[in-house]
Amino acid sequence: MKFKLLFFTLLITAISFSQNKGTVTGMLTDKDANNQSLPFANVLIKGANIGTNTDIDGKYAITVLPGNYTLQFSFVGYESIEVPVTVVANETITINKTLGSGSYKLEDVVIRATAPSREKETALLLDQKNAVAIKQSIGSQELSRKGVSDVATAVTKTTGITKQEGSGNIFVRGLGDRYNSTTMNGLPIPSNDPEKKNLNLEIFSTDIVEYISIDKVYNGNIYGDFAGGNVDIISKDYKGKGFLKIDIGSKVNTNAIAEDNFKLRKGYDLFGFTKQSIPNNPLTEFNYSSLQMKDYAPIASSFGISGGKSFDIGSEGKLSFFATASFGNDFSAKSNGTAKASVNGNGVANKIFDRFSELEYETNTTGMANIGYKINNNTKVSFNSLYINTSTQSKEEYYGYIVDIANDGNGLIRRFNYEKNSLWINQILGENKIGERSKLNWGISYNIIDGSMPDRVQNIFRNEATGYQLSSISAPDNHRYFQKLKEDELAANASYDYKFNKNEDGDFLGKITFGLNERIKSRGFQATQFNVKATEGNTNTIVDPNNLDLFYNQANFSNDNFRIATFRGNSQVFNALFPQTYGGDLMIHAAFANTEYKFKKLTALLGLRGEQITQKVAWNTQLGSIGEDQLEKTAFLPSLVVKYELNDKQNLRLGLSKTYTLPQFKERAPFIYEEVLQVKVGNKDLYESDDYNIDIKWEMFPKSNELISVTAFGKYILNPMNEVTISSSSNDISFINTGDYGYVAGAELEYRKELFNIDSNNAKKLSAGINLSYLYSNQELNSEKVKTETDFQVDFTNTKGQFTGASDLLLNTDLTFFNEWNNKKSNLTTTLAYSYFSDRVNAIGTSGKGDLIDKAFGSLDFVVKSKLTEKLGLGLVTKNLLNPSINRVQANNTGDVNVLSYKKGSTISLNLNYQF
Repeated sequence: MKFKLLFFTLLITAISFSQNKGTVTGMLTDKDANNQSLPFANVLIKGANIGTNTDIDGKYAITVLPGNYTLQFSFVGYESIEVPVTVVANETITINKTLGSGSYKLEDVVIRATAPSREKETALLLDQKNAVAIKQSIGSQELSRKGVSDVATAVTKTTGITKQEGSGNIFVRGLGDRYNSTTMNGLPIPSNDPEKKNLNLEIFSTDIVEYISIDKVYNGNIYGDFAGGNVDIISKDYKGKGFLKIDIGSKVNTNAIAEDNFKLRKGYDLFGFTKQSIPNNPLTEFNYSSLQMKDYAPIASSFGISGGKSFDIGSEGKLSFFATASFGNDFSAKSNGTAKASVNGNGVANKIFDRFSELEYETNTTGMANIGYKINNNTKVSFNSLYINTSTQSKEEYYGYIVDIANDGNGLIRRFNYEKNSLWINQILGENKIGERSKLNWGISYNIIDGSMPDRVQNIFRNEATGYQLSSISAPDNHRYFQKLKEDELAANASYDYKFNKNEDGDFLGKITFGLNERIKSRGFQATQFNVKATEGNTNTIVDPNNLDLFYNQANFSNDNFRIATFRGNSQVFNALFPQTYGGDLMIHAAFANTEYKFKKLTALLGLRGEQITQKVAWNTQLGSIGEDQLEKTAFLPSLVVKYELNDKQNLRLGLSKTYTLPQFKERAPFIYEEVLQVKVGNKDLYESDDYNIDIKWEMFPKSNELISVTAFGKYILNPMNEVTISSSSNDISFINTGDYGYVAGAELEYRKELFNIDSNNAKKLSAGINLSYLYSNQELNSEKVKTETDFQVDFTNTKGQFTGASDLLLNTDLTFFNEWNNKKSNLTTTLAYSYFSDRVNAIGTSGKGDLIDKAFGSLDFVVKSKLTEKLGLGLVTKNLLNPSINRVQANNTGDVNVLSYKKGSTISLNLNYQF
């Protein structure tokens, strides 16, 4: 009887399953991302345990029995859509839908996977929540909302990061350039500045960025030269329908527009591609370019065009193209400035300028092309090529007292700078899935940086009753300077993932990753300075500072009114034209293994990385004559990251690691870098530091667009490196291992909150964000250690001190109002953003002199972005509304001496874009 009942049941079941089924298929697209495909979204049959996720192209398919159903489409941070559907046997129904922004709790949506490259804030927050590694990301949506146009400013919108005033250099948790690293799509990129380890991030337009990832906690797949953070720029990878977009804009700086005469040197084109080199016969003829000036109308402009398209190839293949090209220029001015230099411990300065100003014109030309080919669902290859050309033309003027030159306060130092840098990045990236368990990721890059400072000019004058006279006290007072830098870098990454221990839900609990990294970098640098000195009997010649061609010309040179020589000598010296040079080679061979395993609510990521580092520096300079040195290091770098899921909204994380910090080529080459107020000298005896890091983080995600997090961190650094004022006649600054140890401890707070929705359709809402970082740093300052290990003499004013670049307090906050109308075809976003950093040490004081300190200041920005129609957009950005004074002081026992002060003005820009 039991057997018959069982047979009957199986028969009925077989009959029921033999009914013919129907299929619902289609594609989901992202309304907020130009209708690009929306991968990994959820497609469910309401009321039934049937569902799927869209693939990488946003496509889905569900096969069910005939009947009436309701389809639910959803993705975190987007509006859910329900669609009734009638399924007919043996038929396929196509339903394509577009999802747009919404405001839903994370637990309302089931997520089985997340897209690797998302631009939306909600998707990046979800990725941050689900990831085991401790990281932060900022996407193009948030960058647009905050009016951010370059990567340097973008990263300062995340917790614990500030930008050095007047440059694109960033400080992560108070640690400066040498402690940080920069990559693009996970591959290293070179620096365009001989004085810096990292590329100036200001040259990267956010137009090429999908999102920026900031790792402040080390894990084994990152190069070990890491203590502050790694900034990874993820380039756009277009997947949607075809589009073409045009942007035009204009910008003014209040200081620049207020100048009666915005004058810069003639001879440079407006697009930043002027090339100049040392003239023929520079010691025996005067063939140098003119020093005449011309007026500029200081109104900046910009133009950009971008487009993309995807093509299906076969049933699984897809070929995608994205390209962008843009040009922008910018005028700026530092005004209301004062400055002092060579200040001793009693506050007495050798240079006191009661008036200082700087005018600057910058250009940026960017072109990027991306080609992605998805061969099938398991294999994808992409090629990125990025070219950036930047130029900066400036005029600095300092009026006042110059010891032994203008003792009556009647001196003038004028310096013209022109810097041109070209960066070309080429990358091939690949991803290969091997079954359901394995995946191979690889990448190769070749980068070239070509930087030059052609024909920097400096002149020093003394204003007498009869007019201006050129100073002839020292040969370098008046000079022409030419500098070139060329750097090539080849890098390769490869990693293999293997998943193991599959549970009953079909999820793998463990993953092992093996990887190899190779990095080969070569830098060549050369510089020649031609000192132009008036001869005896011509030192009192009256000149016109605005028309120096009347004195510096071939006729006066032929008449021996002035002479030209390098530091090696005049034309009678056989090697007088041999430039000062240094070269650097860096090779890093690395291997790593990471093991990740999930123990219910606890996930651990254990890594071990080994690196063999060789850094060679060779030089031929006026300080170190001819020499070379080699630094070798074998590093074993363990790391551990633990994530504990307190509940579906909260995580508790722990990170432990060991890393190191390398000195840079320019820090180890005995070469003098001269600025008007400051001179820096390389130190051949500088060597690496070792770093021990700990992080503890609690984070909570109340909703898809909300976050609360608190982080405590600490770093213990052996043999820390700092910029130090060495014992010299001009208070030169060098790079020194200042003591045996130092440490940094701090805490970070981040809070993103949707304050309220005015209506149920999320058409009007107000949101706010704040991130706050407090940091304490301390290090040993040991004069005897410096004397023993280097050729320099230092006498530290204090035996303990802060790290250079360390701010106790960092703050970023913003308030955003969003309004949408016209069936969501039009919208308006307004954002008020404020950033602040407290005092930080610029250089450590010696011989009774106090530290050089960059004083605290804040910056307030107001951004308005409007989508007037589906195709037309308008933006208004006003920056630095408060226009505070920027101050640097020397903190002596007699009180703070203000060595630099100026205002940089407010900037107002207007942008219009149209998308076809």
